[in-house]
Order: sequence, then structure tokens, then C-alpha cells
Amino acid sequence: MSDDEIKKREGINWWAEVRGLALMLLAVLAFHTFLAKPFYIPSASMVPSLMVGDRLVVSKYPYGWSWVSASFHALPRSSWRIAPDTPEYGDVVIVVPPDRAEDYIKRVVALPGDRIAMVNGQIILNGEPVPQDMEPPVRLPADNQNLCDNFGSASPCLDVFEPYRVRLDDGSEVYEPPTYRETLPNGATYLIIDHVQQRLDNFEELTVPDGHIFLMGDNRDHSADSRAPSGLDGGNGLGGPVPIADVGGRAEFITFSLDGRATLNPLTWWPALRPDRAWTSLRPPLAEGNAP
Repeated sequence: MSDDEIKKREGINWWAEVRGLALMLLAVLAFHTFLAKPFYIPSASMVPSLMVGDRLVVSKYPYGWSWVSASFHALPRSSWRIAPDTPEYGDVVIVVPPDRAEDYIKRVVALPGDRIAMVNGQIILNGEPVPQDMEPPVRLPADNQNLCDNFGSASPCLDVFEPYRVRLDDGSEVYEPPTYRETLPNGATYLIIDHVQQRLDNFEELTVPDGHIFLMGDNRDHSADSRAPSGLDGGNGLGGPVPIADVGGRAEFITFSLDGRATLNPLTWWPALRPDRAWTSLRPPLAEGNAP
């Protein structure tokens, strides 16, 4: 009897197949837990740096590992950290709010021991105003961009930038909201949008506790961040400074991006692709004079 005939009689080794699939799943989970994981941007809280539909890579190791590192947040919430490190000003990080196992993505604007306040939309850090310089308005395409107000709005798809709609010479339409360049003490610089006066534009000075950081979104008027109460207090924000143990990693770069035209139909993916956003680094550049 030939070897092929013997194999046919023996049939498929289902145990070996299941074991192989289990090992592959464990390898994927380990990679997501210890090294990096993909991330999808579901809201406009980080516009203009991040758009709804951006897909990016988050590295899991820069600040050490904690309960939040595990895939699907399978571990109980705790304060322990392995190989701990502190984020830098301007880092874009993912964080879990105190009331639910859900990932937010925000920017680090204050570190442990910092004193932070906000006056009329400007950060006051350790008694000094953080520079906020007017820039030419960013241009956000007005069609199919999913620029919705998911922060405190009764209508989850209310277009908050409609007053800034502009028609260009080629006939296309864009939003041009008020745009500022913010520069933190280490020279990290990035663009923010601030277009209305609202309750989170002002808060009294507080000191960031040891082992905590203060986070904000770049779309300042539409971000549920450290300025806003958490679900424990009837809000949807982070409820103040957040423990670094609740930070799940650092956003590194965008892999690709799809605008609002993309559906489950693969035929819609190519027209919805934003090619100019692919491989964009999310590490903030340093202002002139601060580069090494």
C-alpha cells in the first residue's frame, strides 16, 4: 500500500489542525498585546491630525505594559505596570476611560507634576500660556468625510463645520475652520481647531498626580477628554488626569484611510481611498529651535 493510500485511510488529523489554528491565534494575540495593534478612528475628536476612517498602527511598548495592554481588555482594571515609562508632551495615545472598556485616542498635553489650567481655550501650563498661533485654516473636504459632532449633540451626525463651508475655484467644497498651531514645552507642535466658546474652554488650575497624564483632543470643541466628566459623573469624557496604567499605547503612523463613501461593498473602497494620508507619521514634529 502506498503512502498516499495510507494517508487517505487515516483521514485528516483534526487535532493537529485545531492546534495549529490555536497557536496562530495565540501568536496574533501576543503580537497585539506586546508589540502593536491596528486602530480605527471612529470620531472627529482629533481632527485635523486624524480623520474619521483613518486606520493606524499603535505601538504597545513605549510606556510599558499594564492591564490595558491585553487584547480586548481581558484583564481586570489595575494600577500595575511592567517596564513603566512616561509619555512625552504631544504624544498621541490610546486610553481607556474609567467607566467602560472602550479605547479613546487623545494627545498628551500635561505630564505628572504639571500644573494645568485653561483660560478662554488656551492651555496654561505651570503658570505659562502654551503658545497658540493663528494658522491658515486647514481645508477639510466637505463631501463624505464623516465630520460629525459626537460630543454632547442630540444629533450624532450634525455637521459642526457647516458655517465654514467654502467653494473653491475648481467647484469642490471644503470646510475652513479656525486653525491654530500649539507648541508644548518640549517643542512638540501640531494643529488644533477651536471655533466656538464652550464650557470646556475654561477650568481652574489643577496638579497632575504622579503616574497620571492630562489628555485633550485636537478638535477642541468636540472632544470628550480630560476636561470632561467621565461616565461615572454623567459625562462621556475621561474625568480629569488619567493613570498611565490606563494608556494602551502610542499612535505611530496611518496605514490607509477611507472616507464616508466606503461601505461593506469592496467596490466602494477604491473610490473612498484617501491616498495622501497613507504612511503619515503621528509623532509631532519639533518647532524650529527645538530640533536635536
